[in-house]
Amino acid sequence: MPTTTRKTQVRFRERAELLDFLLEVSAITAETLDLDRLLANVADIVKDVIPYELFAILLFQERTRTLRMRYSIGHRDEVAKSLSIRLGEGITGSTAATRQPILVRDVRTDPRYLNALDAVRAELTAPMLVRGKLVGVIDLQSTRLNAFSEQDRALLALIATRIGTAIDNAYLYRRVERQNRTLRVLAHLSQEFSSILEIDELLTKIAVTVHALITFDAFSIYLVDKERKLLRCRFSQRYDEKVTVDNIEIGRGITGAAAQTRQVINVADVSQDPRYISAHPEVRSEVAVPLILHDRVIGVMDLESVRLGFFTDSHVRALTLLAPQIASSVENARLYEELAQREQSMEQDLQAAYKLQSLLIPRTLSDIAGLEIGLKTRPARQISGDLYDCFLNGENYTLLAFGDVSGKGAAAALYGALVSGLLRTLAPRRKTPSQLMKTLNDALLERKVDAQYATLSLVLWDSSSRIFTITAAGTLPPLLFRAGEAISSELEGVPIGLLEDQEYDQVTIVAHAGDLLLLCSDGIEDQLGHEAGSLTERQASMRDIESYGRERVKHIVLKHFSEPPQQIVDRIFDSIDTFRGATPLTDDQTVMALRVL
Repeated sequence: MPTTTRKTQVRFRERAELLDFLLEVSAITAETLDLDRLLANVADIVKDVIPYELFAILLFQERTRTLRMRYSIGHRDEVAKSLSIRLGEGITGSTAATRQPILVRDVRTDPRYLNALDAVRAELTAPMLVRGKLVGVIDLQSTRLNAFSEQDRALLALIATRIGTAIDNAYLYRRVERQNRTLRVLAHLSQEFSSILEIDELLTKIAVTVHALITFDAFSIYLVDKERKLLRCRFSQRYDEKVTVDNIEIGRGITGAAAQTRQVINVADVSQDPRYISAHPEVRSEVAVPLILHDRVIGVMDLESVRLGFFTDSHVRALTLLAPQIASSVENARLYEELAQREQSMEQDLQAAYKLQSLLIPRTLSDIAGLEIGLKTRPARQISGDLYDCFLNGENYTLLAFGDVSGKGAAAALYGALVSGLLRTLAPRRKTPSQLMKTLNDALLERKVDAQYATLSLVLWDSSSRIFTITAAGTLPPLLFRAGEAISSELEGVPIGLLEDQEYDQVTIVAHAGDLLLLCSDGIEDQLGHEAGSLTERQASMRDIESYGRERVKHIVLKHFSEPPQQIVDRIFDSIDTFRGATPLTDDQTVMALRVL
């Protein structure tokens, strides 16, 4: 750093020398905007013209109306870090209050003196002012009596005037730099916060981020509980450790007041604010920022410090800019958490429904005289809308039901359970499948459920005469395989539960030993192939998507006709899985194969 060539106790004999020195002071203090470097330069400048043993620059804190030591030479570290002087207190406080330099030739005779070191005998102070605003005080102390003169007082006052402007500029630069850094951080955080949907992870990230901007000692986020009209503490951290904090009624305490008034509340000294809820005696200052989203308070962000007046206007501005993004991200994470909880609840309900369905619908069909049966079903979702059941209908008669409910999932499964329940009630009363289908249709229309219906095939097996009697209501026609041929039946009918006064046809098939009757739900033939999985919706609408189709079913059965029914059914499903690749199931899928013994 450039230094002057003047010796100790310089006395400026000519006005030109003084002007040159002041210009040099201005040049040296203007060469940097770094506050720490600037204050060190000031100490060197003053030392060159006014000898001292102790030197300090105390800066004025507008919010607390106190002077705090920002730079010192010769003072003990504990004094430099903790000293806070009110206006009018001590010689430096009096200088700040009167805004006039003070020269004390013997501090032992001045009651205002605050003893910093027993050996001190003389003190000289000068206020630093910028456009009438107090910036701080320069304080010089010496161990010699009468160490400072009236000329020194006048010279220090001139130096202080120029230094005050430099310090104010450094403060302004630091504030602008901090604001720019804050804005850059906020822009980055806006994207980072919105990408985190796990609320505990988000709140931890928010705490870390805010701490990087503002070195708080405690941090909490409260979320509004509308039903109980209180702020529920969702996250709290004290000295880098998570802690448990009580909930707060809206309107109570500084945090509750921020939620109620929808305004930032910054308290420099909580001991002077009757709203403060004393939970930690070491806390001195607090700032509470409401989190508002779409004109609705969703919570409060609360910061605490063990230092008086710690939270500045720049802190409040940064928190105010950050609050809307925090509010949006927290609300998104909260909704995501709520959705996950609902999905978990729905999953539990589906598991319970699946267990109930497994009790209502048999997993296998066996012990039917004259038949060997193969069966497999799988749902497109967790539970299936496909239905099948078996009912004894007289000494030699067995009624097999096979169908598909409109839609998928729980609603389809419940409607299927309704159909099965009605069948169990009605089956023993009717002799022919067509009569039973008509009665079942009427019963469902009495219990009309909007947008719900079912396709159904009823197969009555007479084991004594080896005769199938079949009626259908909108299902895929059954396939009969005999001696290397596939024979399709021409059965049609309106789905049950849809239209009133329907009549249903039936066909009779006299079976031969070895015949195979195959029933498939439409999810088998409609299954899309693996190419469909890579197409967009628009692409899919512009071309015909190949489905598994009936011909592939026939090919598999004819190829493996001699195998047991269950193996044939399993081969159909294996073929479908190869065909569809990674494409999801299009619909519930069920196959029933009946081999005549």
